[in-house]
Amino acid sequence: MARRIEPISRDEVSLEQLNVIAKISFGGALHLRTAEDKRNYKGPLLLARPGDLIISKIRVAQGSLCIVPSDLEHLAVSPEYPVYGLDDTQIVSEFLRLMVSSAPFKSRVSALRSGNTSKARIKPSDFEALTIPLPSLADQDALVAAYMDAIERAATLEKEAEKIESAGLHGFEEALGMLPPPPLPDRPLFIARFKDLDQWSHEGILRASLPPTIGGTVWPMVALGSVGTIAYGIQKWSGNRPGTFARPYLRVANVQRGTLDLREIKFIEVSDADLPKVLLKVGDLLLCEGNSAELVGRAAIWRGEIRDCVHQNHILRVRLDQDVMLPEFVLAVINSRHGQSYFRSKAKQTTNLASINSREVAALSVPLLPIAEQKSLLLLLDASHLSAEQKRSEAAKLRQSARTTFEAALFEPF
Repeated sequence: MARRIEPISRDEVSLEQLNVIAKISFGGALHLRTAEDKRNYKGPLLLARPGDLIISKIRVAQGSLCIVPSDLEHLAVSPEYPVYGLDDTQIVSEFLRLMVSSAPFKSRVSALRSGNTSKARIKPSDFEALTIPLPSLADQDALVAAYMDAIERAATLEKEAEKIESAGLHGFEEALGMLPPPPLPDRPLFIARFKDLDQWSHEGILRASLPPTIGGTVWPMVALGSVGTIAYGIQKWSGNRPGTFARPYLRVANVQRGTLDLREIKFIEVSDADLPKVLLKVGDLLLCEGNSAELVGRAAIWRGEIRDCVHQNHILRVRLDQDVMLPEFVLAVINSRHGQSYFRSKAKQTTNLASINSREVAALSVPLLPIAEQKSLLLLLDASHLSAEQKRSEAAKLRQSARTTFEAALFEPF
């Protein structure tokens, strides 16, 4: 490859005609500047062409480099992003993309950093001096083809997992008599009521205006608040910074859809006297109040993973009467099309953030059926989850095997 230095003249080409790079993520994804960001950029620009290699002087050691996609024309970069044109008689761009994202190559690049910080720069000349394995073009094509075949098979398995999980959830809904939300009418909606002006979306208002989406069930529908209590968590402020009575607490980031991510836990001050009032208990259902469309109604179950744990005020705690309603059953209802449609229709928007409140969560309709029936339906739902997870596990192994095989063909064990 050879360094490409093609300055772009602002007198000849306007910024509106260019795609200007904003950053390259550590995974190699290329991000472009918005129209406003482009207008605010005053520095020099260089041209990058489809198939070129671009690196970041500061973050290349962490994987900030990429091959320009074949369909991305008129790409401009700042001098912080050296550009290299490839000799296609010697190297295939897709082969190079896989090679530079490999662990052995990243290790070699990391060793070039000068400085003691994570943002230490790498001299382009040092990067250019690196040696790489270079099989014949035919062998490069074969390695890429084998890798891509494994990735495609993994993607097929992941699609199969989604279908299995979706079929299981639909079976759960049908057993309860939950009809899917009807198609939305293709028409604009004039909002004449002040109380509707802060609705999250036009779709939500339309959905709320339609007839109820549940029918045909032999089970009575009850409000969630009638079978449990809903409470907010602790608001973080300067007066409860962790000290003598530091307690672990859950943030919105810890509550994923159907599961808890406990890799990073923060602490907050809660006295011994106040702890019993806010302490999480096994079986508590934790539900995100919002901030984005993805977060509204995202829920998981607390199973006592951490001692003396509490939760912040952006998470609603639903504590059920478990003699009447199982947390796992309510979670399945929340994740059903009925539950998700309900939260989308109720979410309010303030200063560009969406949220629901405890009153609306308490009003969610859930089918009331005997515990034995709830358990029976959950067993069927769990079977579909297990089958889907097996497919995903196979896909993950295929992806890892493809990467390992590709790297083993090029590099000595390290």
